[in-house]
Amino acid sequence: MNDKNAFEVVRQFERRVAEYAGSKYAVAVDSCTNALFLSCMYMNIKGHEVTLPKRTYVSVPQSVIHAGGKVKFKDIKWEGTYKLNPFPIVDGAKRFTKGMYEKGTFHCLSFHMKKILDIGRGGAILTDNEEAVDWFKQARFDGRHEVPLYHDEFKILGWNMYMTPEQAGRGLWKMMGLPEFNEDLNIKYLQKPTDDKNNNSYFNFVGYKIKC
Repeated sequence: MNDKNAFEVVRQFERRVAEYAGSKYAVAVDSCTNALFLSCMYMNIKGHEVTLPKRTYVSVPQSVIHAGGKVKFKDIKWEGTYKLNPFPIVDGAKRFTKGMYEKGTFHCLSFHMKKILDIGRGGAILTDNEEAVDWFKQARFDGRHEVPLYHDEFKILGWNMYMTPEQAGRGLWKMMGLPEFNEDLNIKYLQKPTDDKNNNSYFNFVGYKIKC
């Protein structure tokens, strides 16, 4: 596989995921955490309050904080997916089934080894927004376009968050035997808030005391 087509397998995997999930596009990245972070950056959540369920994985509030947002926890019951309210960003790490895409959202998937499509590591953003797709593809690849480096023009600052061809190839292989319907994962997130002397509940993230 030469440099010219090294990432064609990633594009094939993205097309297959989008077709399966029912979205117009899928952008593959290296984790669901970074899919959420990039979605938060694209939506420019800096300075805004983002409401999350109390029981979620620790990387979700951290993604919001890294993107400059303010986290608010609420006692929200959810199964499979939930939105990072008030933004159209969906944490879909526990669900991967045919036609699952919620139109108009940035729907973030996980391909971690304990997830339904278990390729070891990886994630994706489902969307029907072509402009956002262009931004995500540059942002995940150090601000680069999919052209040789010496031909490129950098218009944004990016990150190193792309999916490797090896991960995508495994994903294509695993999807060959994937059923059309998959039950949501029954993963329990056991975070428990701390109560202070005034009976205020909060989570403590490395100096960030977040009330809930």
